[in-house]
Amino acid sequence: MSEGILSTALEREHREIDGGIEAFTAGSTTGDYDDAALLRALSALRRHIYLEEVFLFPPLREAGLMMPIMVMEREHGELWQLMDTVQAAHDGGTAPAELVSTCQELLSLLDRHNSKEEPIIYPQADAALEEQANVQLQEFIASGTMPDGWVCNRAGT
Repeated sequence: MSEGILSTALEREHREIDGGIEAFTAGSTTGDYDDAALLRALSALRRHIYLEEVFLFPPLREAGLMMPIMVMEREHGELWQLMDTVQAAHDGGTAPAELVSTCQELLSLLDRHNSKEEPIIYPQADAALEEQANVQLQEFIASGTMPDGWVCNRAGT
């Protein structure tokens, strides 16, 4: 696998997720809230966390990145809880304008998380993953789906 392909794909997912949430929050200035973009972003973020925790983190943990992976998983739990809050408010009929501040909080948390994950975890993934693990991740990124009902390791903490 060419160097940097995995990290590039994962970073692209970060940008797409951020973009969907930003498209929704832009409604606070235009009055046109893109609910579909928000829901796609939440779904994509859950799937992204799944692929990291199931495919990416275990081999990196075995390669000696125990502490950075623990930090990432803790932050995934915080992100998951905040996504649950946004999803419940949306599904409960909360006015879009009232969801904007929570979505901005989610974007802020994502920014802090991604600013550590991209320069620390992703380069290690490019360098340390065995070819088979890298291929599995690439395949999942291309077409994999998260199992129904899956919840990240630290969602409750």
